[in-house]
Amino acid sequence: MTAQSLGRTAHAKVEKLIVDRWSPRAFDESAIPQEDLDVIFEAAGWAPSAYNVQPWTFLYSVKGDANWDLFLSQLIDFNKGWAQSASALVFVVSDTQMRSEKGNSDNYSASFDAGAAWMAAALQAQALGYHTHGMTGIKFGEAEAALGVPADHRLEAAFVIGKIGDKATLPDYLQDREAPVGRKAASEIARAGKFA
Repeated sequence: MTAQSLGRTAHAKVEKLIVDRWSPRAFDESAIPQEDLDVIFEAAGWAPSAYNVQPWTFLYSVKGDANWDLFLSQLIDFNKGWAQSASALVFVVSDTQMRSEKGNSDNYSASFDAGAAWMAAALQAQALGYHTHGMTGIKFGEAEAALGVPADHRLEAAFVIGKIGDKATLPDYLQDREAPVGRKAASEIARAGKFA
């Protein structure tokens, strides 16, 4: 059994919210209420993590606030060009240490756990009528200092949140790409047994 959504085909049992999530680049520049941001971040906090340490921090700026230009300037020019129309820009940071009274140790799943939190945020945003677009087109090596990321933390990625805008606001070469795309079949990404 399959289901169609936004031109995509998925097994009918796959949650529609997951299938409908996609990453536009055209946003309408509208403001996002703080309550909606708070709900999105709270949802992210419900993501699973090793030993429940929740090693993620979301650094965010909303369009027009005191940090907006600083945050935008940490993106590569390609991403800055379209991200400036979003409502919020978020940087995902993970704590690379498992911290306890007994001493710290390496947290090998920090990136994995932060990724789970980002996905929870993306799905909650979708449920509220927003879209997100994750990216690693960041000025890594500079952005950590500009954002005050401690040395024992890792800047993972960034994402924007906003309402979809008119794709005509994008450069011509991006307009054709402004649509949901398909995914690899489950048989291509999951294997029973060993890798090879």
